[in-house]
Parts: sequence; structure tokens; C-alpha cells
Amino acid sequence: MAKAPILTPQAEDFPRWYQDAVAKAELADNGPVRGTMVIRPYGWAIWERMQAEVDERIKATGTQNAYFPVLIPESYIEREKAHVEGFSHEFWTVTHGGGKELEEPVVVRPTSETVFGIYMAKWVQSYRDLPLLLNQWANVMRWELRPRLFLRTSEFLWQEGHTAHATEADAAAFAARVLHDVYEDFMVDVLAIPVLTGRKTSRERFPGATNTMTLEAMMRDGKALQMGTSHELGRNFAEAFDIRYLDDNGDQQLCWTTSWGVSTRMVGGLIMTHGDDRGLRLPPRVAPVQVVVLVVRDEQGAGERARLIVEELRAAGVRAELDARVDTSFGRRAVDWELKGVPVRLEVGPRDLANMSLTLVRRDHEGKDTIPLDGVGSRVADLLDDIQASLLHEARLRRDGGTAEVTSLDDAVEAARTGFARIPWSAVGDEGEDRLAEHGVTVRCLQRADGGLPAADDEPDLVAVVARAY
Repeated sequence: MAKAPILTPQAEDFPRWYQDAVAKAELADNGPVRGTMVIRPYGWAIWERMQAEVDERIKATGTQNAYFPVLIPESYIEREKAHVEGFSHEFWTVTHGGGKELEEPVVVRPTSETVFGIYMAKWVQSYRDLPLLLNQWANVMRWELRPRLFLRTSEFLWQEGHTAHATEADAAAFAARVLHDVYEDFMVDVLAIPVLTGRKTSRERFPGATNTMTLEAMMRDGKALQMGTSHELGRNFAEAFDIRYLDDNGDQQLCWTTSWGVSTRMVGGLIMTHGDDRGLRLPPRVAPVQVVVLVVRDEQGAGERARLIVEELRAAGVRAELDARVDTSFGRRAVDWELKGVPVRLEVGPRDLANMSLTLVRRDHEGKDTIPLDGVGSRVADLLDDIQASLLHEARLRRDGGTAEVTSLDDAVEAARTGFARIPWSAVGDEGEDRLAEHGVTVRCLQRADGGLPAADDEPDLVAVVARAY
């Protein structure tokens, strides 16, 4: 009798495969309250790697980390009407505390433009205080009708940056810098996910923003996932919260503000971009464990040799882990590490040592190789770079091969059944967005013909990237 697969095959049921992968790789579990999640240690280790890489890039822009309260007075949010209209259906509101009804309800933060705005107004006095560049790592709460671990949960983790600037041009340049130098660089260089950068249409724009820029990635089922956004807020929030400064002429001026964020949704994107029917496939730069050394049988010094190999790998800068659990079958252990997506597996047994060699298994493709025991540290370190590049190349080929150039809405809808479509924005417009929406298809972003980032919605010859999306 054929052995049942550990995961539901992607081709059979991709959403079920995703749920299986999250559970079997021990990434997360559903929390006790609907829409919440418990992130397990291995899932948390992946998020920590992401957080560290993004945080380093954020700080390189001159932005400083801070922390703001999770509870926001309802009156703060109501001061920015467009914000309320955009988020009110997602609010979690607290009406009682200490057993008594509160004088004013408080909102569990869905995002923090309002509370940042209050304190920016307090801290900014003159042009010498600008730009004010702040970021916080936090959790947020938004009511989610159809929760899915990492992708859409009522509570999720993220970073949210908020900045104030003296000029519109400076604010716009900074928002674009975050998009490219922080987010795009991280997603391509670390996650090995090729992302499209573009401008959101007016109906897809963040509530209260004058411009929303996005990073869109294609998952293995052809759907799009919004990986992050960066917003120009104009003077909307500055006016609502009176964020002003004295210019060098002594005149009062309103600031220009931005906000931007990425979240634990990136973990879901990582899974769905690279994972296969055997589980996760983690790019080495984000993998908590880059190499696992498995003892096949602890005979003839195999266990001690495996320990020395781990030390050699760590000395070469490789995140390596020893698996000497010989009381568990080798096959079970190998499958578990495959599920977790560890980039390289080294197998050490008596037969390998007799031949002064190791068995090497790359997670990014099928098959096994035999490598010399000597110089394993440097050899594997070089191999990790090759695996990183291989996963990015594969994902880029899949995305480009799954993107169709079309000229009609009917063709765009058809192409979106299996991937992305690029269509002239002039052939879509507001009416076309309505027609696409009837088929569950949205405009993910607007780009210039060469894939560049538009400076305005009404630039000539813009291209709309349309797809079904998570």
C-alpha cells in the first residue's frame, strides 16, 4: 500500500497544503481567541531573523525605535475622519476596565498614525527638529472575518514607521527610500522573494494617505500577496493633529508625514513562495538553522565526528545544529528537517567516516551528493550562497513565466486564474476595477512600462498589474 503524503499536495489543494505546512513544520497554532495565533519557537526564530534584518535596514536610514501604547483613545482616531472611515469596521474597542464602564472607549491599536501624531505635535517645534524619524515594533489588532495563520489574523506583529518632514519632496523621497532600501532589499536579498514595486490605485490606497506604494509577490499558486506598504500621508494627519514647525523665517508651517510597515504576513509569503510538497524551503539568509548534521548511527566515532563538524561549521559563520537523536529513526528525523526547510543536511555514519566523506542533501532540489570530510566548513558556506541565489532565480522564473501581457479586461481575468496580468491602465480605470472585482481580481499596483515606480496616478502609459490576492 502506498504511503500517504505528510502534506496535502499543492496541486490538489493549495490552502490545505499551506495549513499542513504551518502545522507540520511547527511554526504556529491557533490561539484561544478566534483570529489570534500562538507562534511556536521555530516560527518565532524565523520571525526574529526577519525582524533583525529589517531593523538593521531601518536604522540605516537614521530612524530610531520607540514604543507607543496599545490602547488609543477613541477621540484620537476620530480626529482623522478618513482614517476612521477606512478602519472603523476593523476596530477592537474596550469599553470597560476594572469592572467599570470607561468614560471614553479606547481602541486597541489597528495602526498608530493617530497616537504618533499627538506626540509628534508635542515634540516638533522648529525646522531643526525635522525630519523626525520614528519606528516601533509592536502588535496590532484588526477584526478579521476569515483568519489564516500568518496571512490574516486579528492580532499580528509588525513594525510601523512614522515620520515628519519639512517638505513634501523630502517626505516622498523618504517613503520611497523605505520601499526600496529597506523592504525591497530585504525581500529580494534575504527572503529570495522577487517583488514588484508600484503605486496603489485610489481605491486601494491606505485610508488618509495621498499615495500608497506597495510590494507585491507571486505565490506558488499564482495569487498575489501584498508583502508591505509605504505611505505618503501629505498633510492630512499633520492638520488633524496640529503637527507644525517654525521654519527658518519664523513662520508656522504644517509638516508632511509618512507611515510604512511590514508584518508577520511575510512569514506566510516565505512559506508560499518557496515551499514544496515536502514542506518549507528556507533561503539560507533567513533560516534559523542553515545546516543540520544528522548522526545516522552513533558507531565508530560518528557522534563525536558530527559534533566536531558542527563546531567547524559554526567557526565558518554557519548556523549549524547537531541531531544525534539516534533513539528516533533516521528516516523520521530526515523528514522532520525537510518539513522545516533547513537548507542543507549533512549525514554522518560509520560508512561515511570509513570513506572520509559525508552525504550532503540540499533542500532546494532533489538528490544526494557525497563530499570530502576535509574542508567541509568553507565548502558548505559557499554552497549556502548558491542555494540562496537558486531559490531567488527559481521564484523569479515562476513569477515571470506566470505573468501575461494583455490588452483587454476579459483576457486579464482569464490570466488571473493562474497568475498575474499586465494591462494598460488606460484600459482599466475605475469602471474596469469594478468589473475586475466582480471576478475576484484586483489591481495590485500601477507601474511604468519598464516596471518603474510612478510619481503620480495620471502619468501617461501606466501599466496595471492585476491578480487574485490573499
